[in-house]
Amino acid sequence: MITAIILVNATIGQVPTVARALAEVPGVVETYSVAGDYDIVAIVRVKEHEEFAGLVTERIGRISGITKTVTLIAFQYFPSSLMERAWSIGMEEEAGEKK
Repeated sequence: MITAIILVNATIGQVPTVARALAEVPGVVETYSVAGDYDIVAIVRVKEHEEFAGLVTERIGRISGITKTVTLIAFQYFPSSLMERAWSIGMEEEAGEKK
């Protein structure tokens, strides 16, 4: 499975329209409007690289109102249970010292 995060800038006033169009693209599993340097974040999951290439160039690239995209390909998945353990390393000691 290939997972990618696509950061999208849209024409002013077109964010909701672009976000809905992205959400309808097969392979786009989540779409968020966001604050910051980008207007929309789309999460993509597909089975093969060829499918991903077509999705980006043929489907997403043709959505009216998109002015810029940045695509991030995910290498490794870290489940939340692992992340909680990683971020809590050393917290037990600090909690013990404060008692």
